[in-house]
This record gives sequence, C-alpha cells and structure tokens, in this order.
Amino acid sequence: MLTYRRTLTATALAVAALVTTACSPGADTPGGDGGGAGKPAARGTALAVVDTLTVKGRAPKTGYEREKFGRAWADVDGNGCGTRDDILKRDLAGVRFTDGRCKVASGTLADDPYTGTAVAYVRGRSKVDIDHVVALSDAWQKGAQKWDTGTRRRFANDPLNLLAVDAVTNRRKSDGDAATWLPPNTSYRCPYVARQIAVKKKYGVWVTAAERDAMKRVLRTCPQQKLP
Repeated sequence: MLTYRRTLTATALAVAALVTTACSPGADTPGGDGGGAGKPAARGTALAVVDTLTVKGRAPKTGYEREKFGRAWADVDGNGCGTRDDILKRDLAGVRFTDGRCKVASGTLADDPYTGTAVAYVRGRSKVDIDHVVALSDAWQKGAQKWDTGTRRRFANDPLNLLAVDAVTNRRKSDGDAATWLPPNTSYRCPYVARQIAVKKKYGVWVTAAERDAMKRVLRTCPQQKLP
C-alpha cells in the first residue's frame, strides 16, 4: 500500500509539472521567446508613440497640388536663406557657397541616410534631393487637405520633416508611406520610421492600418528607438 501511494504521488507531481510548463510562455509557444516579447513598449519610445497616432483609411488625392503647401523652399525662419539651402548646410560636409552665406554651391552628403553611400552635390547638376520624409501628397490624403495655408506651409518647410538624400533613391520612394517604401539602407530604417512618427504626431497626420503595422514591424527590431 505504501509503495502504491508513493507511486501515485510521484505521478501527480509529474503531471502538475507538465501542466505548469505548458502554461508558461517559452520558446515553443507563440510569442513566447523568453525575452519579454509581450511587454508593452517603453514609455517615450517610437514604438510606444506609434500607438497614439490616429488610424484611418487614406482619403482621395483629389485637389492635391504642390502649391497648396506654399511656395517651394520659402524662408520661413526669417534667416534670409531658403529652406532648401538651410537643409543642405545642415546635412552636407565641406559646404561652399556661391554668395558667401546662403546659396550652397557644392558639398558632399558623406553618409546618405537612404543608401549609406557618399553623394556629391554641385548646384545646378545635383545628385542630392531634399526629401519630405512624410511626403506632401501622403499628408494631403491623411489630414492636410483640411489644414489652413499657414500650417501646410510650416509642414512643407519643417526641418524635422526634411533630409538631404540621394536623388535617384528619393525619386523611387515618390510619395510612399512606410507600408510601401523603406530605405534600402536597412540600418537607417529605425530612425526613418521614428522621424515619420514624430512628424505625424506633431501635425496630427493619421496613418493607415497597413502603415502602422509596417512601422511596428520595423520598430520591434529596435524597441528602444527614440523620436528625433
């Protein structure tokens, strides 16, 4: 009888252990990688902020014109230089001017964020574009068509939304969002998506569900990425 009871107790303990193991997240359970994959995003990270953006469908592009965002590269900060030259001065190395102060004559984009390569800039035959990280037409379809003229002008000239980049790559991007285009330079994808989120948060531009999901896929590879 004693042997029987010992055997029964041992069997019960083994069953309990199996049940406990089966209920604990681990490498063999979906989403249970042992590394806290189910934990909420840390406060202040881009991954946390993306969930604060409004999610809606894309509105029609009807009525979009570049001119709706004001004259291109206006001097919105009153420093006497157009926005394009301000960004070139910020992002290029070895800058030379045609007039000693504003108009950038040449320089080098030493580490193009979209390709990771060096790109030469020469005024008039440039291989460098100034990209709207959140494209103007994308913003138009996600809220900007209801803005006043002043807000659209600020958006189009906001340094937060502007980067000097390789022209060929930028033109392939066109007006794509994160669901349809990401930089070929994979090491820049996290900062790129974080910048898009920062811009959309600042101006109340919404995202589509596919765009939000694409942003999250990128940011899960860099969960501590902060907004610029």
